[in-house]
Amino acid sequence: MFVTRLISGIVLVALALLFIITGGDLLLGVMLVLSLIGMFELYRIFDVEKKLPGILGYLAAVAYYLDLRFKFTGDNMVIMLAFLILLLAVFVFSYPKFHSHQIMAVFFGLFYVGVMLSFLYQTRMLPKGQFIVWLIFLCSWGCDTCAYCVGVLFGKHKMSPILSPKKSVEGAVGGVVGACLLTAIYCAVVTNVFKVDDFAILPLVCISAVGALISMVGDLAASAIKRNFEIKDYGKLIPGHGGVLDRFDSIIITAPIIYFLANYFYV
Repeated sequence: MFVTRLISGIVLVALALLFIITGGDLLLGVMLVLSLIGMFELYRIFDVEKKLPGILGYLAAVAYYLDLRFKFTGDNMVIMLAFLILLLAVFVFSYPKFHSHQIMAVFFGLFYVGVMLSFLYQTRMLPKGQFIVWLIFLCSWGCDTCAYCVGVLFGKHKMSPILSPKKSVEGAVGGVVGACLLTAIYCAVVTNVFKVDDFAILPLVCISAVGALISMVGDLAASAIKRNFEIKDYGKLIPGHGGVLDRFDSIIITAPIIYFLANYFYV
């Protein structure tokens, strides 16, 4: 299992390097595919993955990503509003075929997976986005790895004993500090290797600290949903890691945070 997980992890990192360095339409298309798979994984829990509400969710995600590329609406809130109205129309005119919690889950899935994952692409497209986008991974995967190591070595106080008994306060602190250190090292490398003179370390370290804290919320939120429905993984797409939502649970919530913080306080 460890070998399978390690190999999958290496492949994921290699693909991430390829897609994010390339950026542009390739990254946009990859994020759309990941969003659709993630939405399918979530919709399957509510038994709507192949039914009309779920299909509307997939179509809305495609429309949203096309709007990111071609900007045909001027405000993508129009897509969200139209999707909500259509979803409610399906609920009303097919009543009682679908339950209200299924309809709400479909709308939640579009926003939670489709919209929030898109901020990885949007961050990449910022000025200096080719460098800033990696903070998303440093704040999520980096924080998770550092939190695990510190928690195993020094963890004594449980952070969320019922939801995730293995996570500790010490691990959480170690994760945030680790993410900040990794960001500082990353910034130093970028400054020296790529000669980006105005790639300031302190603001980006502060942004990473906030992102690392938020990433833990995303991780625990995904775990809470799985606990509610008594499932181990959302899917089996990635050997040793589960589904898209299992691997990208912290990135989903970290990407928008990094985008807005970088956009308003750094770029």
